[in-house]
Amino acid sequence: MDKNKDIFGTAIKAFYNKNDTTEIIVHSPDFDDDIIPVEYLFRDFTEMPPIEQKALDECKGEVLDVGCGAGSHSLYLQQHRNLKVKAIDTSEGAVEIARLRGLQNVQQEDFFKLKDERFDTILMLMNGSGIIGELENLQNFFEHSRSILTENGQILMDSSDLIYLFDEDISETDQYYGEFEFSISYKNLQSDNFKWLYIDPELLKKYAKENGFECDILQTGDNYDYLAALKLKH
Repeated sequence: MDKNKDIFGTAIKAFYNKNDTTEIIVHSPDFDDDIIPVEYLFRDFTEMPPIEQKALDECKGEVLDVGCGAGSHSLYLQQHRNLKVKAIDTSEGAVEIARLRGLQNVQQEDFFKLKDERFDTILMLMNGSGIIGELENLQNFFEHSRSILTENGQILMDSSDLIYLFDEDISETDQYYGEFEFSISYKNLQSDNFKWLYIDPELLKKYAKENGFECDILQTGDNYDYLAALKLKH
């Protein structure tokens, strides 16, 4: 999402190596700036929200951790669940630190370019639907996921229904209310704009069904967030 700048990786390395707690800033034309505390990317299981804890408990078999960041989810699965995990991130710096923290298999790779591998669980957390970008990309997401899932595999993905942010009714002719454009900055680094998708659970169920997947909502949170399990229909 921040090509050639590696903002997340720079911040993760600075925190790990120098205990630099400078925050990552999230910018959007639709909202005030928000922050991502870098230390949050290093949280352990007890510090994770219940939806993330539930997702980690539901992982099985060989796991692909998509957008692993500093590796906190994968480290838990590796160390406490004794699962075989492949963690991937497009950030070179994040991958470097995740490896230093003890991850046995972490690679700098793009999820949508993976091939010739199969996983029992694809784990996508911290608004895992975000990397899909737009609703129009969902068909490609499901097709690609099918190509790297085992027959009885699953996708564990969290997202949020952001309808609560809007006071007025949204007509069907408007852009979907969960499609956003963001950029991020850290110190003197500024990313390009990137698209990020939040999807409500009913719409996710609809798209899943259209693309040959079953969608079960495993848990809901206090902030309109939820965890979904997506499995191939047989």
